[in-house]
Amino acid sequence: MHYLLWVALVGLLAESCSGERPHPHPHPHPHPHPPHPTHHPHPPHPTHHPHPPRPCKSPPELQGSLTVTASNADYYLFGKYIYDAIGQRIRFGDFGQYKNESFHDDVLLLYKEGVMYKINEKNQTCSKKELTDTFHPMEIPANATLLGQVVLGSFSGPGEGLLVNSWMGEAPANDAKYFLTFTEFGCLPISSIYHSPQAGWIVTSFFNIIVGIKDPSPLTPPPFCKNATMESGDNGNFFSAFL
Repeated sequence: MHYLLWVALVGLLAESCSGERPHPHPHPHPHPHPPHPTHHPHPPHPTHHPHPPRPCKSPPELQGSLTVTASNADYYLFGKYIYDAIGQRIRFGDFGQYKNESFHDDVLLLYKEGVMYKINEKNQTCSKKELTDTFHPMEIPANATLLGQVVLGSFSGPGEGLLVNSWMGEAPANDAKYFLTFTEFGCLPISSIYHSPQAGWIVTSFFNIIVGIKDPSPLTPPPFCKNATMESGDNGNFFSAFL
């Protein structure tokens, strides 16, 4: 059941996107602080924006934390991730509860090598599987529909609000729908709501995001994984990463 985390992330990582992906459109007049209320008494509306929000792609290197909850299961998860779009690598460690049972996972996905590692630092062991998924960058799909631009918090005073864009779309491969909220400046993920007949509703919230990677070493398999042999049987992918 731990695959629910990756179901949510698949929705976020633009499983339904195809074709050329536009880059973030910079604001023509960036401002270091939220506008003073005398200048913008109300949050800007997309229809009044000199350049309406466009689908965007997050920075290629990110790390941060997230929470995941699922509506059709007694499931809660807190995790930390390191995301490297340049090297197509993702490291994810989490802990949570499913049906009152605690779990912990540590997974390294290396897309260029086509390998997935499940790592146990405590026991100094690791399992290795072939990774069959294609890497998708963290982005708003080009075919997503803009729902609106809003302020989280308030623009009544400096530092009190965050300007974000909300989008919706479909992932036909999984008969799924998604609702994504990303920041207007920086194209950073704030939340993801994902629904499919298989998984139900999954809500993911992102926080403590850092642009860049402070320590890239977790994106390299630890020494004790060097002699790990490829396991036979089912191949690894997003959905099997936490089974």
